[in-house]
Amino acid sequence: QVQLVESGGGLVQTGGSLRLSCAVSGSIFSINAMGWYRQAPGNQRELVAAITRAGRTNYADSVKGRFTISRDNAKNTVYLQMNSLKPEDTAVYYCNADIVLRLGLMPFGSWGQGTQVTVSS
Repeated sequence: QVQLVESGGGLVQTGGSLRLSCAVSGSIFSINAMGWYRQAPGNQRELVAAITRAGRTNYADSVKGRFTISRDNAKNTVYLQMNSLKPEDTAVYYCNADIVLRLGLMPFGSWGQGTQVTVSS
């Protein structure tokens, strides 16, 4: 059974920093792209940042220059370093991974349970 376990959320003041982690556990062959999404109350879930297995990254305009996504392929883990946090960054952050269970199988997307990030003004 594949699981994505997130950690690192919490409450921080404006201008502060947090680091989110997401570890993929279970028997898998490989992980393609990984990413972080967020959803604030009343809003749709949106992409925050994504990273390919080779390390190419993509960011939402609202977080460019403040957030950094990285991954450790040996640990099947993706990170999101969030600096200069703003109240509008407050949301539940979800990890997503494009997982290949066995060689030759198509990848499927899997989600973490979400971790709350709250930025106070």
